[in-house]
Amino acid sequence: MKILFLTENFPPETNAAATRVFERSCYWAKWGHDVTILTSAPNFPQGKLHAGYQNRWRQVDGMDGLRVVRVKTYIAANRGAIRRTLDFLSFMVSAFIAGLFEKRPDVVVATSPQFFAAVGGWALGATRRVPFVFELGDLWPASIVAVGAMRPSLPVRLLEQLELFLYRRSASIVALTGAFKADLVGRDIQTGKIAVVPNGVDLWRYGARPKDRQLLAQWNLEGKFVIGYVGTHGMAHALMNVLYTAERLSEYNEICFLLVGAGAEREMLIREASNRHLDNVVFIAAQPKEQMPQIWSLCDVALVHLKNSSVFADVIPSKIFEAMGMGLPVLLAAPTGEASEIIRQDQAGIHVGAEDPGALADAIRKLVENPDVRGQFAQNSRRAALHHSREHQARHMMAVLDQVVGGNGGDVDNVEPAIEAKI
Repeated sequence: MKILFLTENFPPETNAAATRVFERSCYWAKWGHDVTILTSAPNFPQGKLHAGYQNRWRQVDGMDGLRVVRVKTYIAANRGAIRRTLDFLSFMVSAFIAGLFEKRPDVVVATSPQFFAAVGGWALGATRRVPFVFELGDLWPASIVAVGAMRPSLPVRLLEQLELFLYRRSASIVALTGAFKADLVGRDIQTGKIAVVPNGVDLWRYGARPKDRQLLAQWNLEGKFVIGYVGTHGMAHALMNVLYTAERLSEYNEICFLLVGAGAEREMLIREASNRHLDNVVFIAAQPKEQMPQIWSLCDVALVHLKNSSVFADVIPSKIFEAMGMGLPVLLAAPTGEASEIIRQDQAGIHVGAEDPGALADAIRKLVENPDVRGQFAQNSRRAALHHSREHQARHMMAVLDQVVGGNGGDVDNVEPAIEAKI
């Protein structure tokens, strides 16, 4: 099958969308499919080009069996609605134009969270007369309203109409959570065209291992009980509450909070930690994807933190599955929803309410003071990772694409992988 996949984020960027698209696509290429990725020059989230890349109109390279076509965009940091919107729109236009000069695919796929990429994907599918599949990674624009980046207004209502247009015009929708599907069905999107294919983890990349001694020494973490947050430091993550929690636990000399990544709020968080004299918080810049297992190895507990908004009850952060792959207890601070249900069912850690520093501090004390409980969570976490294999999900999504290309895009909600993944 010839697949043309639009995603604004792609490795060496390390956010959830980049990782998800890359890892699934690698399996497709391994299985003999012809996969072309249309993306931008890597710059997320700082809005600065990664070393070795240029923001050119078109540049083609290969990556693990994938053909990667990078197009020129208006580059902006992950902050500010106007500049980010210009960034999104520029990718939509550049990717659409570049896609016109690619060999005719069998299917066009585009991923959110920002759906202007999906607009470009729909337009390419319509122009090239091939099916368009919308991978729904976030309910946008609802999520940008939830974090306060935009207020309910006429522009937001117009974006919602565009959102519904894309859902209706797609041959199929691949939603990352069941809650996303329920939201769409509640807005009169046909249930049969929506498949739920969640996030997951590449088990061969991640696995329990001793702490990296060199990195422990480099970042002065030896002898510390490390609560690790690895990921974007953005408006959706409400990480000031982690600093409030660190203040509450400052008398515990062994507890340290490790925040690894980049994002719109990172510099503010660093300033606040300094102003509050929080010696128990360590900030590390975003690291290359291949370094992630070593970074996770430093952690005794994986922290997943989201803003207190009902929108984020529908989100399942991908870092949950990476932590499971590493065999780490998961400490989830988020609204009750699908992510908390995974933690409960898998007995992989503790869930506390979003933006509640007191509850978060109590949960950390419990984990520090009860090594047997922590060890059981870790064991359960690693076992649960087997059920969240990226390979299985790549097969599931490929089964959806097979249905769509075969003309059955309106009947994918119960489609299963043709060949069960070996995990």
